[in-house]
Amino acid sequence: MTQTTVAFIGLGNMGAHMAANCAKAGFTVRGFDPVSEARTRAEEYGIINCASAAEAASQAQVVVTSLPNGKILLGALTGEDGLLAAAPAGTLFIDTSTVGVADCLAAREAVMGAGHTLVESPMSGGTVGAEKGTLTFMVGADDEADLERARPVLEAMGAKIVHCGGAGAGQAVKLCNNMVLAINMIGISEAFVLAERLGVSHQAFFDVASTSTAQSWALNTNCPVPGPVPTSPANRNYEPGFMGALMAKDLGLALGAIDLSGTDAQLGRLAVEFYRQFSEGEGARKDFSGIINSIREQSTDQEA
Repeated sequence: MTQTTVAFIGLGNMGAHMAANCAKAGFTVRGFDPVSEARTRAEEYGIINCASAAEAASQAQVVVTSLPNGKILLGALTGEDGLLAAAPAGTLFIDTSTVGVADCLAAREAVMGAGHTLVESPMSGGTVGAEKGTLTFMVGADDEADLERARPVLEAMGAKIVHCGGAGAGQAVKLCNNMVLAINMIGISEAFVLAERLGVSHQAFFDVASTSTAQSWALNTNCPVPGPVPTSPANRNYEPGFMGALMAKDLGLALGAIDLSGTDAQLGRLAVEFYRQFSEGEGARKDFSGIINSIREQSTDQEA
């Protein structure tokens, strides 16, 4: 049986680990990222370093994209020396990027128009999930057969695959999920700051909240204070992880969906503003859990 070759486009904090897990699962992985350091790092994971996205795709049966936004995704697909022209006929494209529903549908139209197949599979689980291969994939696919074709690659990278519906449904679920994540992180961070100011230690609050009604991924896995969860970005000066700029981008997409659908999402709108301000400064390249520092800075001084 011929070994499947996967081209992986986008080898950042998430993509590098996802591509590495594909290689560990036995796929031949050809990778590209515009950042040379990312390509060099990927080589250590057994990924073939390609000089361009087109070169990576030219010998692949499956192309996985993990890119920052819809504009970059569409450019990578349709631009000069783009993926659609370079890929062999009938290639399966799996897009794991988080983009707006309109960009998702535009990508699907372009891929299908070029004679290929697209399965949208945005994911959740953070860099820890990407490294451990425990991501959740939210799949949008009109044809169940397309999902089954993508399943072996998705299973190499994640632990749960949910068919959310037809084209655009995966992105819709991802935007809703990240809106909840942002709201959770803001609430957890506010609670930690309140506990601090009331004289309660981080560990004491964590020991209770993480095993009671306040538990969440934002607390139990991505805890915004150093100490209680040694693997959380807070222990690395909030090195991402999931960058604040990306959370702000995702919330902007969610806001567009809120407005379009007429949803009364008041907390969602507040989260958009929190992360918009956070990403205007150093928070843009810090983990989104660093929002706790903004909350501390904006808290009033305690009276003697």
